[in-house]
Amino acid sequence: MRALLMTRPGEANGFTLERLRDPRPAHGQIRIKMAGAAVNPVDLHVLDFWARGTAGAVPGRRPGLGMDVAGVVDMVGPDVHGFLPGAPAAALHFPHAPESVAGAAAEYVIVPAAHAAPVPQGVELVDAATIPLNSLTAAQLLAPLGPADGRRLLVTGAAGGVGGYAVALAAHAGWAVTGLARASDADFLGRNGAVAAITSLRDATGFDVVLDAALLNAAALRAVRDHGTYVGVYPGAEPETERGITIVTGMVTPDGRQLRSLLELTAQGVLEARKAGIAPLHQAARAYQALRGGGQRGRWVLTP
Repeated sequence: MRALLMTRPGEANGFTLERLRDPRPAHGQIRIKMAGAAVNPVDLHVLDFWARGTAGAVPGRRPGLGMDVAGVVDMVGPDVHGFLPGAPAAALHFPHAPESVAGAAAEYVIVPAAHAAPVPQGVELVDAATIPLNSLTAAQLLAPLGPADGRRLLVTGAAGGVGGYAVALAAHAGWAVTGLARASDADFLGRNGAVAAITSLRDATGFDVVLDAALLNAAALRAVRDHGTYVGVYPGAEPETERGITIVTGMVTPDGRQLRSLLELTAQGVLEARKAGIAPLHQAARAYQALRGGGQRGRWVLTP
């Protein structure tokens, strides 16, 4: 199979398309024939850390790229229930996991069956590839907050990957959501249930919760009411607490059952799958360069 693997530090793009032996699933695993693999900002962080020699990796193996995959199950390992060959599926995949052969940006991707979810009718596979990482991150950040009970939530970076899903999921759960984004994103926020859209934090105060997808830190903290809650998206990057504010953060974990619900919400139109563009694996550099350029709405998706 062909797969994107990181190159040695200093080499062009930081990755190369290489041929590997086709992997086979072990106990509890499935093999997905990739139809789409999304490109996310976290991939750029991994590339940059790898270039500086600070990215974790299995000794003796260069890691692959890509965390979002969707495609068709073409092989199942022993003790797998719920997936048969030919079934459309999507998953959040960690390319640095010891059992990983490569990342999601590969023609075949091995994942634990428990991490995968069926893609429902009405959701195209290239669209499904944009969903796992960002929607699971948003859902898992919102989960510890408890019932909405009409509380006010501000989402910064509300038109981005995590922020966009946070707006839609929170609004669907009954939160009164305000989104901080560009003026041109107001229609998107409205479609996803936001009751208000703002372009500046200047007058933003008194929110019960701020989910800071834009990493504004102290500036976003000022918008939280006394004894409210600040939700950060990167552990270790949170601001110091003040005024009795609770600081919450977390790392996303694969969860096939939760992903199934999120894909079903996508099929129902509650969540919106957004593509910025499509590029084949051999033109992956184009997608990564577009992401580095900023201003993207949705995700670039790599195809075989």
